[in-house]
Amino acid sequence: MTGDRASRWRETLVGWRNRLLSSSRFRRFAERIPGLRRIARREAAAMFDLCAGFVYSQILFACVRLGVFEFLAEGPRTARDLAHQSRLPRESALRLLDAASALGLVESLGGERYALGPRGVIVLANPGISAMIEHHALLYQDLADPITLLRDPDAPTRIGRYWAYARNPQARDLAPHEVADYSALMALSQPLIAEQVLAAYPMERHRCVLDVGGGEGAFLRAVARHTSTPRLMLFDLPGVAERARQRMRDAGLAARVHVVDGDFFKDALPIGADLVTLVRVIHDHDDAQALELLRAVRRCLPEHGTVLLAEPMAGAPDAERVGAAYFGFYLMAMRSGLPRTPETLCALLLAAGFEKPRLLAPPMPLQTLLVVAQAKK
Repeated sequence: MTGDRASRWRETLVGWRNRLLSSSRFRRFAERIPGLRRIARREAAAMFDLCAGFVYSQILFACVRLGVFEFLAEGPRTARDLAHQSRLPRESALRLLDAASALGLVESLGGERYALGPRGVIVLANPGISAMIEHHALLYQDLADPITLLRDPDAPTRIGRYWAYARNPQARDLAPHEVADYSALMALSQPLIAEQVLAAYPMERHRCVLDVGGGEGAFLRAVARHTSTPRLMLFDLPGVAERARQRMRDAGLAARVHVVDGDFFKDALPIGADLVTLVRVIHDHDDAQALELLRAVRRCLPEHGTVLLAEPMAGAPDAERVGAAYFGFYLMAMRSGLPRTPETLCALLLAAGFEKPRLLAPPMPLQTLLVVAQAKK
């Protein structure tokens, strides 16, 4: 079947399905048939979750801000205990704990006693998740009026100001204090991504790794712990690089990790690496800048050197909402970049002078996917 014919068939089927779902007669019929009833209930619950999503996220935010998970990690507690700890009325503490229990964040033990729930354990075990939840307070302010956000791509946003380098021609001149907040956030959230990258790609086959836009070096510190690759290099803006050097000294890696500062849109990338990694970097930039950066990476690599892109992608199996919905609107609020499909990233790599791009899926593709390619002769 040709592409045009398949597209017309899909349009026909979608139209038929939508007419069926809009029929009150069909809905009453579906509610009486066990198999269809389960589907109808599932879809109704999913629709309600979309409507209530902001409320759920604010319950999670309140738990993080009030330290509920840390408090319950010490052992089961009562609503009255939390009220005293958090300076809340007992009724408010009880309401929060019941809501968090319904979301799987805590677990009700009866008698107004609560323990940490499975999702609360995940948040507690990963400081980067808590940091992102706190950070979302800025995003929610920008999304309070999504229509304005959509209609005026140049309107200033809180997220845009937070990421000080976004669309900033003077990014190279940012002082350390101007990059401190976002650098710290990335350092906290990077270990989750590093774990997935290292599970999907064998770094030890390379003699030197250059991490471009490497922030405070969280990814390279993970590489250093898990591989014997002898040489590691990091490239980022001067203000960020200064923080990275201190992090490497603190970790005892100053002799192994060479930190170079510069602006990858203005300065040449250091040579000597046979693998360049871009971890959550390309999706921060629009197409023209992304292509410019990939060409700079190609220039610093030897023939058959490797580039590895690791980032959330649009259309990723089992992660469609993360790519197109979450990162689509987050990057719109940032005023720079967009989530791309693996096919689009492969096309950019080919245009930049790479060949044989291939997609790698780590154990948890919800967090990131990888595209790897080799430099052409």
